[in-house]
Amino acid sequence: MNQTYTFSFTATSLRLNEMIRVAKSTVENKEIDYAIEIGNGKEATGKRILSEIRKRITQLTHDQLKILANGDYTNQIHIAFLAVCKTYGFIRDFVIEVLRENLLVFDYQISEGEYITFYRKKAELYPTMESLTEVTQKKVRQVVFTILEQAGIIDSTKNKMIQPQILEPLVIRSIVEDDAQWLKVFLINDIEITNIKAAL
Repeated sequence: MNQTYTFSFTATSLRLNEMIRVAKSTVENKEIDYAIEIGNGKEATGKRILSEIRKRITQLTHDQLKILANGDYTNQIHIAFLAVCKTYGFIRDFVIEVLRENLLVFDYQISEGEYITFYRKKAELYPTMESLTEVTQKKVRQVVFTILEQAGIIDSTKNKMIQPQILEPLVIRSIVEDDAQWLKVFLINDIEITNIKAAL
């Protein structure tokens, strides 16, 4: 798993529809008109978002990419979120170390304090984070919670209540064949992960 943190996700949120479009164009080996299809007619915007989405999509296995391109809506959301967690270590670690740990003790509420504690702890490990301005830090926090809301991991950016995840067998198989540890980003505990691996 990637050990460096990149915060380029602040340029965009989950962008499910755009991720599906890029996944389809990748699977079908077609060019995408990023200015029109992603950037609302703006070339620079489209280019920036496309670059970010491509980073995410390249993290997916072929089977995961096919689900994102042609799966049903819920499966597409799950794979889009998986791609985000594979691309951005900060989001992955926050989900696994804070949200998942809370859920293991049946604490469904995420507080501002828990996020701040997590951020400060990581800033000690990754000194480059200390160079982020206050504005960027606020943006990071805002986009992290927006992505979690859009992926259905929390109910809303306001309430921040954790939502237990139910994955379809197709999605589970695509993750286990890749690396079962990625099931953790869907808040699944270790015993369940062991059982899932044994059942496949």
